Amino acid sequence: MPTDATGSAPRKPRTSRRVTWPLRGRQQAAPHPRTLENLKANLGQVSTVAVQRLASTLPWFSQLRPDERSELGLLAQRGIASFVRWYENPKEPVWVLTEIFKQAPTELTRSITLQNALQVLRIVVDVVEEKVPELAQHNDEVALREAVLRFSREVAFAAADVYAKAAENRGSWDARLESLVVDGILRGDHSDNLRSRVSALGWTDRGDVTVVVGRAPSTNGPAGVERIRRVVERHAAECLVAIQTDRLVLVLGGLKDGARSLSRLASVFGEGPVVHGPPVATVFEAKESADRANAGLRAVAAWPQAPRPTDSEDLWPERAISGDPLALTAMVDAVWEPLSASSTGLVDTLTTYLSVGHSLEATARELFVHANTVRYRLRRVSDITGWDPLLPRDAFVLHCALLAGRLSSTD
Repeated sequence: MPTDATGSAPRKPRTSRRVTWPLRGRQQAAPHPRTLENLKANLGQVSTVAVQRLASTLPWFSQLRPDERSELGLLAQRGIASFVRWYENPKEPVWVLTEIFKQAPTELTRSITLQNALQVLRIVVDVVEEKVPELAQHNDEVALREAVLRFSREVAFAAADVYAKAAENRGSWDARLESLVVDGILRGDHSDNLRSRVSALGWTDRGDVTVVVGRAPSTNGPAGVERIRRVVERHAAECLVAIQTDRLVLVLGGLKDGARSLSRLASVFGEGPVVHGPPVATVFEAKESADRANAGLRAVAAWPQAPRPTDSEDLWPERAISGDPLALTAMVDAVWEPLSASSTGLVDTLTTYLSVGHSLEATARELFVHANTVRYRLRRVSDITGWDPLLPRDAFVLHCALLAGRLSSTD
């Protein structure tokens, strides 16, 4: 016998044993009638043990809602019943295993992940395998165990297929639902139906809600919307995104960095102005923010130097001229009434200051007071209204507010 370099006899080539899974086209021996009889007779018992094992083995199972636990138990029972039918008729095409999942509600794929579903499958298979010695008759044990393994493999593939299709359908469904929700918000819908849809989208009102509107970007298909969503989610705790014709609408909840976040979000819009409404407490009050944002978007062209994005409350004059009654009311409530209620002559001082060309000295001469008195009163105007008469834009807003207030007083 030839020897190797060490002088010892060479080893025989090692024969590798390949473990092969049963294939789809492989013929399966017909089961013994007693084995089938045992399977059918013990179907309920095996299903009960499987459901009990789910509850005792899987920590997340007890955290499901009662209806979800019930549906998952029924899913396990359907799986075992399908195995018995398939074992009785091995020629049945295995692709019909997807029927196991078809009766399960779509919501089940939301609350139970594919990993969870495979854990359920593994436990059900373990329970059936444990029962094989009791159920198999006349040397059917090996064939029955092999059939269980083959069936479990096919069910795992079917589950993966169902979850993949559910994810695809859910993406399209979520986009349509999101558009419906945003449309309902813009219309001021407060129905239980809208509340249910908002809840289905996972909205939890984690902070004040702001609506931002502007031109939609040129890439506004499903991929474009997802890109927008990824950007928005970096700056807001939750968001709704909808494209309505050529307009992009964002409903933002819980902005992480206030005005800075809004400024960064302007990049997801197309060319042109971007306007955001005032914050409101909940998503069901977002119509107030949306109405003001849309009115601002219609009027912002009258202010060429407007920042991007623009606060709708900075556009009171332009909105009022374009016919927005909310802007007129806001100017009267925020400027005219507080100044009129003051006993220090703030309205007269502001009116004179605006009419003489924004000159402190000329105002002082007209009112027969010291210039420092004028300066003090104008500072009081700024403190009360939030608008500074010494700044050109703010002075314009205050001037329009005085006009709106006088007109409202004549009604």
